Amino acid sequence: MTVSETAADCEFVAVTEDDPEHVVTVTIERPDARNALNAQVRDELKRVCEAVDDSEDARVAVLTGSDESGAFVAGADVTELRERDAAEQRRASERPRVYETVESLRQPVIAAINGHALGGGLELALACDVRVAHEDAKLGSPEINLGIIPGGGATQRLPRLVGEGQAMKLVLTGDLVDAGEAEDIGLVEDVHADSEFDDAVRELAASMADHSPLALERGKDAVKAASRMDLDAGIEYEAELFAGLFATADKDEGIDAFLEDREPDWQGR
Repeated sequence: MTVSETAADCEFVAVTEDDPEHVVTVTIERPDARNALNAQVRDELKRVCEAVDDSEDARVAVLTGSDESGAFVAGADVTELRERDAAEQRRASERPRVYETVESLRQPVIAAINGHALGGGLELALACDVRVAHEDAKLGSPEINLGIIPGGGATQRLPRLVGEGQAMKLVLTGDLVDAGEAEDIGLVEDVHADSEFDDAVRELAASMADHSPLALERGKDAVKAASRMDLDAGIEYEAELFAGLFATADKDEGIDAFLEDREPDWQGR
């Protein structure tokens, strides 16, 4: 099924394709619960992301919350958590969950954090490759206030992004940070005012989507490897990805276009 066909079967997830060209925007739409991640939202989001991964046209994905929701994702659905015992939660935590599905997309994924990103919402943003926040957004891991800890990857992804000390503060206090502080500690890459936010996200997505989809995929893989391999292994992995691109038509097209002073026509092969 195409991305649009998959989304058509969803109640809480919608997509916009080719705005800009080769960009798919995936929007969570559960306004009555501020986009809280219940089982249905997670299932729909996984199915849509799998369709994006299979898409031949999509080069970049943007993940965001609907304007009506007033949030990116306000967290997990606490009522679901209350009903689970340890065995049930272990089953619910079996991978791949929505976080791993988002992180493993071959396309670069931009989190357009247009409102609060809390708990599971922050973990969803952490699974993305680049985070752009609205100036009014707040981010945090408030699970400690419920007598639990983050369970969707925050204790592992946060330290890699902001350092152990800042991760400890967020996880062990449950305090929220505003967008400006999130940018200061490296939790988000950019912050924009309301009048600039949508355009900034589109421009960033377009600047990525303008390039070879093969190079985008390999570049993402190489950078991700930096937090998972030691330096020597990472450099070896980068060299292998680099050499592999020399067997592609896009590499020849990119160099020919440069030498001929024209725009490249990427084929994705």
